Amino acid sequence: MIGTYFKRFAPQTLYGRAAAILLLPMLTLQLAVAVVFVQRHFEDVTVQMTNNLLLEIKMGLDERNDRSIEDVARTSARTLNLDLHEWDGVASGNAPVFYDISGRTITPMLFKNLDRVKDVDLSNLDQVTIGVQSAKGPIEIVFSRYRVSASNPHQVLVLMVFTGAFMTVIAFLFLRNQLRPIKLLSLASSAFGRGHSVAFNPSGAIEVRAAGQSFLNMRDRIERQIEQRTMILSGVSHDLRTPITRLQLGLELLGGPEVQDLKKDVDSMRLMVDSFLNYARDSAADPVADVDLVALVSDLGERSDPPIHPQVVGLPRLIALRSVPIARAIENLLVNALRYGDQVRILICFEAHDIVIYVADNGPSIPADQREQALKPFIRLEAARGQNQGNCVGLGLAIAADVARSHGGVLILNDSAELGGLSAEMKLPL
Repeated sequence: MIGTYFKRFAPQTLYGRAAAILLLPMLTLQLAVAVVFVQRHFEDVTVQMTNNLLLEIKMGLDERNDRSIEDVARTSARTLNLDLHEWDGVASGNAPVFYDISGRTITPMLFKNLDRVKDVDLSNLDQVTIGVQSAKGPIEIVFSRYRVSASNPHQVLVLMVFTGAFMTVIAFLFLRNQLRPIKLLSLASSAFGRGHSVAFNPSGAIEVRAAGQSFLNMRDRIERQIEQRTMILSGVSHDLRTPITRLQLGLELLGGPEVQDLKKDVDSMRLMVDSFLNYARDSAADPVADVDLVALVSDLGERSDPPIHPQVVGLPRLIALRSVPIARAIENLLVNALRYGDQVRILICFEAHDIVIYVADNGPSIPADQREQALKPFIRLEAARGQNQGNCVGLGLAIAADVARSHGGVLILNDSAELGGLSAEMKLPL
């Protein structure tokens, strides 16, 4: 419970967490050393030295009651390293500097243990000036600051802070060099998730290099599998086109009403082969360019039957995308929506970090427990929204989902709150 609460305030990035791991122990150590050293050393030493000096001051004041101040200053006070002289009795009003830690101990002790003290001036860090009302008049006593304090604690604190800051900078530089390979690995894996294959050379610690090499091996295996899948499906689909073309030509030469059903079957086969080719096509091979998404979707909507005009939310801007796969994915969503509904809505939302394309219809939706299956290729649903209706071969949503994943995005199916049918949400990162 407590860990969950503090986790909200913890840094989210690896660099931030490593910095916190570095700084927190150092700050805690400095704080502990400062408290213990100042309280137990400086404070105790200051109290002891001030008490010793108070005895000497009292001795000098006792002699002042019997002798003149000049005589006392010339003999006993000089022996005690005290500077005594006449005082006008007016308090200086000088306050100690804010970083004078030992002064907070000296002043109360002088007022408490020395009778008739009227003024204590600690504005000069090298000396202490006190004003005393003696029996023969006010006297000003001046002595070295080092007689009541070994040294000023702020010097130790300043040295500790600057030393800690210097070592922190060095640690940050070392930490940055150690985390750079991890950051490069993250960028390479993120780019590969969006369909980019960037150059990456494993470096850093042994564990980081091992992780980087494992990523390269995994990337090579995935690329080989994608290449093999593309070659197999493309080859099979291409080989099927030749006999389908022959069948179409043969049926065109034949007459009779019974031939019309055969023509429909051949058209369905051609549509199936074209769908296989579109699915097998490697979208990563298409170049990435700045695309006017609003114009692209508007063109697709104008060519649909009936025409559909997209709605835009946010500030439109050019986006780096693969135009051909994106157009194919959006077209599949539009065709799927028009197949099952007579009202279709397209919404393009330009957000801070993402672009969301909504395609919704008023037809029958897909049950929540079957939506994940609907995004898989060659899956035929048994519900009213089944993909076995019409000439669908079960690849429209699968192609759209595959294109979204190749751009580092995702395709999400939900119920349309406005139209009551299915809502397909393609979310692409910027």
